[in-house]
Amino acid sequence: MIFAIEKSSFTFANEFFYDTLNFFLIIIFLFLYYIVILQYKYITMGATKTDFYTEQQNELAVLAKALGHPARIAIIEHILKVNSCICGDIVNELPLAQPTVSQHLKELKNAGLIKGSVEGNAICYCIDESGFEKFKSFFQNVNDSIAKKKTDCC
Repeated sequence: MIFAIEKSSFTFANEFFYDTLNFFLIIIFLFLYYIVILQYKYITMGATKTDFYTEQQNELAVLAKALGHPARIAIIEHILKVNSCICGDIVNELPLAQPTVSQHLKELKNAGLIKGSVEGNAICYCIDESGFEKFKSFFQNVNDSIAKKKTDCC
């Protein structure tokens, strides 16, 4: 064979070097394997940050995140103005490409702020009142708390 090294060409030093190198590679592999096993089997994974908050707080955060983009605010305003519309109408109204508008509509729908119904080969979107009721309830509680305190802060 062309690439085979004959055993007679090895010296004792070469054999010792390759044996030592193989030994250390095996040790490193076992050490890394041990760390992986510890990490996934024996060390409990931490809770996600959302686990520390109530369901209502998490729901409000999802709604707020969905409204955290100006294009989504513009989409909501447009739907409020026309009562219901399809994606193409929003594309004509906003300076955004159709895939971008579709992605924003998806985020708003997943958050529960809009709902869509299939009409032919298009989806007609309208406001989902239940999502905005959660916002209304939260801000009503905030306003009530502020009105009760009537004290200066800071």
